[in-house]
Amino acid sequence: MEGFIIQNENALYFETGYSCDNAIFLALGDKGWFITDGRYEVEAQEHIKTTKYDIQLQITRDLIRNVRSILKKYPKAQILYNPQEFSVFDFERLKADLKTKFIPKPNFHQEKRIIKTQEEIQLIEASQKRNFRAFRQFAKFISKKGENKRESFLHFKAKEFLGQKGKYDLSFNPIVGINGNAAKPHALPSKDKLQQGDLLLFDAGIKYRGYCSDMTRTGYFGKEGLSFSKEQDFKNSTLQKIYDTVRIAQERAIKGIKPGMLACDIDALAREVIDKAGYGKYFVHSTGHGIGLDIHELPIISAKSKAKLEEGMVFSVEPGIYLPNQLGVRIEDLVVVTSKGAKILGD
Repeated sequence: MEGFIIQNENALYFETGYSCDNAIFLALGDKGWFITDGRYEVEAQEHIKTTKYDIQLQITRDLIRNVRSILKKYPKAQILYNPQEFSVFDFERLKADLKTKFIPKPNFHQEKRIIKTQEEIQLIEASQKRNFRAFRQFAKFISKKGENKRESFLHFKAKEFLGQKGKYDLSFNPIVGINGNAAKPHALPSKDKLQQGDLLLFDAGIKYRGYCSDMTRTGYFGKEGLSFSKEQDFKNSTLQKIYDTVRIAQERAIKGIKPGMLACDIDALAREVIDKAGYGKYFVHSTGHGIGLDIHELPIISAKSKAKLEEGMVFSVEPGIYLPNQLGVRIEDLVVVTSKGAKILGD
């Protein structure tokens, strides 16, 4: 009998409709066991949904021991597992003296989720639309009240707009970077104050019904305030050239997406534009990443990725240029691969 074992919260949610921070789901054939402790018993009973598995809820203080007691009844079972998901200590306990065959496969569950259903695509797009709305609200706030405010304060306010007073969880800790701090792709908020003429990079996302959104915009803060439109008018000609290079690189990559292409070819489309403009060494990350229940899923859109694009894959396209201690520019959108090419989600 073949099956798998998971404990990642997003994988648990995908399989059962419920997740918590101390649970294991074991699947064997059409049988499933959701194993957790007494703190989550009532919620698990309320939220575990009927799936293709006949799921039994089991409550225990020792999850590993409970899994072992089940597997002892299936000595010829073959169990797929993600070796990145279990500690060495837990896995050694799990397999000790069992006849079960454990088959390691990193990220096997993300591979299972790499092609999104129409429902999942709609949920990601709904999440991104709410993200767009938060970006607009944040830009209006900055335009009216953002001048002379510290980056750390703007970071705090950004989370308010994104979360809508607790209505939504965030996909990740947002990034708010002014000028030189924007040159750090994953910048932490500083004490720098926003002044007229500054560049502001904002990277953020929310979760809607478990599904993540993600977007980055780089804007100019001037006399008329701030807009996160892709059309920006910077007063500095070098900065304008860098911004336009990133925008063209993103547009070229998105336009080039087609089913059957390799992910590395999409990365190359964006990277070639930046290389030709003379900023190749300042594009320091991959062009994109898959997204869904996890903020970073498969496929990876990088120079080394040989993943073949298929209809239903959803990922970011986010080229950037980062000049240390000077400035950083990134533009990011989410796309879904269709038979006709890429469709930008939430726009």
